[in-house]
Amino acid sequence: QVQLVESGGGLVQAGGSLRLSCAASGSIFSNNVMGWYRQAPGKQRELVADITSRGTTNYADSVKGRFTISRDNAKNTVYLQMNSLKPEDTSVYYCNIRSPTRFWTYWGQGTQVTVSE
Repeated sequence: QVQLVESGGGLVQAGGSLRLSCAASGSIFSNNVMGWYRQAPGKQRELVADITSRGTTNYADSVKGRFTISRDNAKNTVYLQMNSLKPEDTSVYYCNIRSPTRFWTYWGQGTQVTVSE
């Protein structure tokens, strides 16, 4: 079993920045993908960004150039630096860890990010 604990959400004005963190604990295979997803009310959950254990990153087009995902393998922690935030970035952000083939996947409890005009 794997547990994910997120932190760093909150309220920020448009143009501001926030940094999300997610620490994984438990039985974690070293070859994994960690990522951030978000879900706004009435919308489907969508990928924001993910990063493999080797450091290969993948971003949604809507956040490219504004968000940066990184990870510390020694701490089993993934970060999401969010700059130039827009009101449309307002969502609950969920941390995820999975196998590369998606055979197993675990989710965090979610953290609210609210961007005001």
